[in-house]
Amino acid sequence: MPPAPIYRTEDIRRIEAAASGLPLMQRAGRAAAELATTICTDRNAPILVLAGPGNNGGDAFEAARLLRERFFDTCVVFSGDVATLPTDAADAFQRFSAGGGQICASIPDGKRWSLIIDGLFGIGLKREVGGLQAGLIEQANTLSRRDGCPLLALDCPSGFDADTGTRRGAAIRASHTITFIAAKPGLFTADGPDFCGKVETAPLDLDTSNFAGHPGFCITLDAFRAQLQPRKLNSHKGSFGSAGILGGTAGMVGAALLAARAALRLGSGRVYLGLIDEKAPPYDPAQPELMIRRPDRLLATDLSALGCGPGMGNNGEVIDLIENACSLDVPLVFDADALNRIAENGELHVALCARTAPTLLTPHPAEAARLLDCQTSEIQNDRLAAALELASRFDAHVALKGCGTVVATPAGRWFINTTGNPGLATAGSGDVLTGLATALLAQGWPPLDALLAAVHLHGCAADRLAANGIGPIGMTAGELIDSARACFNEWIR
Repeated sequence: MPPAPIYRTEDIRRIEAAASGLPLMQRAGRAAAELATTICTDRNAPILVLAGPGNNGGDAFEAARLLRERFFDTCVVFSGDVATLPTDAADAFQRFSAGGGQICASIPDGKRWSLIIDGLFGIGLKREVGGLQAGLIEQANTLSRRDGCPLLALDCPSGFDADTGTRRGAAIRASHTITFIAAKPGLFTADGPDFCGKVETAPLDLDTSNFAGHPGFCITLDAFRAQLQPRKLNSHKGSFGSAGILGGTAGMVGAALLAARAALRLGSGRVYLGLIDEKAPPYDPAQPELMIRRPDRLLATDLSALGCGPGMGNNGEVIDLIENACSLDVPLVFDADALNRIAENGELHVALCARTAPTLLTPHPAEAARLLDCQTSEIQNDRLAAALELASRFDAHVALKGCGTVVATPAGRWFINTTGNPGLATAGSGDVLTGLATALLAQGWPPLDALLAAVHLHGCAADRLAANGIGPIGMTAGELIDSARACFNEWIR
């Protein structure tokens, strides 16, 4: 089965328009009622339904009508004007009323709720939420916490931008979100995972596979499963490539060591480490298999792939090192200080764009902002757009790190990762990712497959540690390396 697509609001609107003759609102209400029945904590306690002034309110009316037919005690609070409801939502209101449903002017006092359903605003919200709706949102969040009951959002949590994952003032903090037709990017990145809870998709009996839009996908093993092959018994170290890591100025040698150790333990046949710090030790006592050499000798080595940037700093030779790295006809991963130097040096920018071999960029939001000459807040306000712009501008595959890492390609394809946890928010975590991606490139993986797998594996390694009681608080980057190796071997088995 192909992976389920993720569509932005403009594409969802086109899909809805093409299906305008179908009873989509009734289907949405039915799907919501089915899920509500499953997650309701107490059939003897009432369900609170918040219905807004648009089509999301119509979905709420449909769900409330069906729940009433199933003998749930349902209280509907409507925050709009019936006379101004869109046609489909007005019809849903009439069906609800004809079935005996009543509207409450406000949330009643003195009740404990078994479930709260949020149907105030759906996708497409671009303004700040205020006034009556903001008050209802805050009340819903408070009551859900007080009563320990689920809070189900219809399509996306109200007060939330489904395209970007950013808040628009007051926002519902849902325990569950049922999203209609297809998933939306904001549910999985930025603030989305904190506000959406468990996400389920209700396709409403629509087949979007023939829709001529530009969907993205959540990263799963299926994205790179073809590369997950057991090794032949007749193998040797030369079968698995020579990975290089360049970085490690004085005081930051650890960053380069983390990347190199990750590359080694993810299966690179050889790993060469070029340390910029002239006083760095000649070998790694914890990982003596690493071959340490001066940066100029590293760049003259016959490498299969190179990771450049961990702990690189900003001393006098760094610009020349990055320029020389750009001239190599091998796959490159640029991270950390390499990205910062490229952002501030026009010649490096040109050298990067002139490359013909595969290039991977793995910026965090602040590094992405420097590359695009904007504020970090602008990156976070639309992470998907930022990743796509970076990929296009630098003709590179890009992983914009953060909650819901976004992977984008020069051709405009995009993916969102859903593995990982806050344990990754620690120094050195990104250096480990650089090592993982470099290792896969060195072993001959195609650039997109290598980046998707490295990002997904990075998150899975953190999730594995947390499941075993190691973090997420206090998880360290070094602990990710062996966890990633274990996950990777499990995938292949």
